[in-house]
Amino acid sequence: MPIAIVVHGGAGTLMPERRAAVEAGCKEAALAGWRVLQAGGAALDAVEAAVRVLEDNPNFNAGRGACLTMTGTIELDAGIMDGNTLNVGAVAGVELIQNPISLARKVLDSEHALLIGKGAQHFAEEYGIPSCTFDDLFTERQHQLWKARNDKEEPRYYRREVSSTTREDKHGTVGAVALDASGALAAATSTGGTHYKYPGRVGDSPLVGCGFYADENAAVSCTGHGEDFTRLLIAKRAADYVAGGAVARTGAEAAIAFLGAHAQGTGGLIAVDRLGNAGFAWNSDNMTHAYMTEGMDEPAAGV
Repeated sequence: MPIAIVVHGGAGTLMPERRAAVEAGCKEAALAGWRVLQAGGAALDAVEAAVRVLEDNPNFNAGRGACLTMTGTIELDAGIMDGNTLNVGAVAGVELIQNPISLARKVLDSEHALLIGKGAQHFAEEYGIPSCTFDDLFTERQHQLWKARNDKEEPRYYRREVSSTTREDKHGTVGAVALDASGALAAATSTGGTHYKYPGRVGDSPLVGCGFYADENAAVSCTGHGEDFTRLLIAKRAADYVAGGAVARTGAEAAIAFLGAHAQGTGGLIAVDRLGNAGFAWNSDNMTHAYMTEGMDEPAAGV
């Protein structure tokens, strides 16, 4: 069987001066996952390894480098799925965990599917997932984005109203999908959420079928305006297109076309199918991504 991995570093509008750094980060993540696959490792291990690299990179909105909420805190979401067993693990609203994807992986291996907030924190302690400090996650880049937004907002965040005209293309979710030598598929997604988000807000990233999905046909990871990806079940929809006969890229394009036809929010997704075809599509200005498939000597990357 062929092996393949695709990663993304978020959809939105990427400033030219950041392009080289995020492309390099995506390539590094793809290589981390590829090495797992080349050694005969499972797709589930490959996507976890790739996403951990992105979470550790301050250029992405996940783990270290995550955005701040309205009140200046950092709340992280992540989800991971094994397409072979259909087991799922996800966490939402967790704080002081640098690699929430590894916490989600522990949830997948337990009797649970989704844990949130303090419960997820206690689970992390029980299963030896190390905590970190706020400073480990905090970056000056995200602080400046928060400060610029905070200076314009009313001080009482619960009075703020959001309309479709205030949606910002500052998405930064990261993710990975992989096919291993046994033919198993897996998907993983991790995020800090939307910039200046309402405390407790959860988007599509930790919700199976919305921000990530994997089965015997395809593995999918999404990035974009989470509320729209949630209500339209974009990840599952893309996998279903592949189940219906589309290759990964065509399935990805069809799902994003559906998003564009039924929502104002933008975003993108990556996919890999059971034959090892890599796919990606987006309707935002950019979506950073990288991939490796059979016959490639190094990852290809783009925005």
